[in-house]
Amino acid sequence: MTDIQTTFVEGFGGAKLAVHRTGDVGGRPLLLLHGLFSSAQVNWIKFGNAAILAGAGFDVIMPDLRAHGESDAPHDPATYPSDVLVRDLQVVVAELGLSNYDLGGFSLGARTAVRGVLAGLTPRRLVLGGMGLTGLSGWTRRSAHFVDAIDRFGTIERGDKAFVAQAFMKSMKIDRVAARLLLGSVDDTKQEALAQIGMPTLCVCGADDQDNGSAPELAAALPSGTYAEVPGNHMSSVTFKDFGRAIANFLE
Repeated sequence: MTDIQTTFVEGFGGAKLAVHRTGDVGGRPLLLLHGLFSSAQVNWIKFGNAAILAGAGFDVIMPDLRAHGESDAPHDPATYPSDVLVRDLQVVVAELGLSNYDLGGFSLGARTAVRGVLAGLTPRRLVLGGMGLTGLSGWTRRSAHFVDAIDRFGTIERGDKAFVAQAFMKSMKIDRVAARLLLGSVDDTKQEALAQIGMPTLCVCGADDQDNGSAPELAAALPSGTYAEVPGNHMSSVTFKDFGRAIANFLE
């Protein structure tokens, strides 16, 4: 059983953010951000990938994004300005005193990591999981799919394209008011902006995951991008230990 320690920091607007940590406190910090409707527990801890990274000598730091996991889910629209997740990320980096660290994310976490770097964060290496080129530049379309799932929650039947999102929200007990506000705070990232991401970057994606476009195309568009394929689709790739091993191999 992985030993997890949880503390809380105050994010933008006073929202309480849960930060889960495991591994070698003297090791290189690795800050990992989970995906939409998920949590640090589900994306990183439950299926053993945090343990793999901790075993590789990393100090693994895994916040729950606002409106997710053990973090606050405020209903005040003022607490969801543009790029609020980047603001929260900057707070976590500052509060923990991180200066020489690696940064990674899955899906929404990958978007947040990219926009964090564009906003001035300087990790040594970057990991983008479950993310393709159009997932960054075409977020508005992708977001609309999830807003639709929220608005039709409880009425979506099997076979509908929004059924999986509804089922995941149910299993994760998502606060749909907060999640809808959060979706409106995430912006598109134009392809030309990727030229500013100079650090070595791993694009790791499930072989059957096309939810956010092509990960190989994203790797090719980055100045120092590398692609690694692991088993699974967008929902299942993080359940395979290949995911954690690919990250560890890249960072080592």
